[in-house]
Amino acid sequence: MSDSVELSTVDLRILRLLQNDARISNKDLAAEVGIAPSTCLDRVNRLRELGVITGQRAEVDAAKLGRPLEALLFVQVRPHRRALVDSFVEHLLALPEVRAVYHLTGPDDFLAHVATASATELQRLVLDELTARDEVARVHTNLVFQHWSGGPLLPPG
Repeated sequence: MSDSVELSTVDLRILRLLQNDARISNKDLAAEVGIAPSTCLDRVNRLRELGVITGQRAEVDAAKLGRPLEALLFVQVRPHRRALVDSFVEHLLALPEVRAVYHLTGPDDFLAHVATASATELQRLVLDELTARDEVARVHTNLVFQHWSGGPLLPPG
């Protein structure tokens, strides 16, 4: 069973434009797509109601916020059980250094993208917030030299 929804070519054009610039005005969006502003607003609201558009957020430069060192932390937890997973994710998301958390398959259970002020702060995060927890069996840390974001996400085909 799929959660995907049927989208028209106009909907896809709206999604492409909004993913490139979520601050575009409805008037400009409508003009780019070639529909009336009222129709455009209805379509955007429909995409929100369907859960296709799930939010808008500002992208920030971690270094300019005093967190120039980014890392990917691969974490293995034991035992890997629902109650433990939920509480561990809640713990990670409460940490100010954590930018994203992914639940994985394979040898590692989680991937946490973090941003810290220094290598010392990264070490503190790993030792005090992760390996100090009983359920954490292993943490593997990779530093991020640089990252790129992909283009707009659209359905296959």
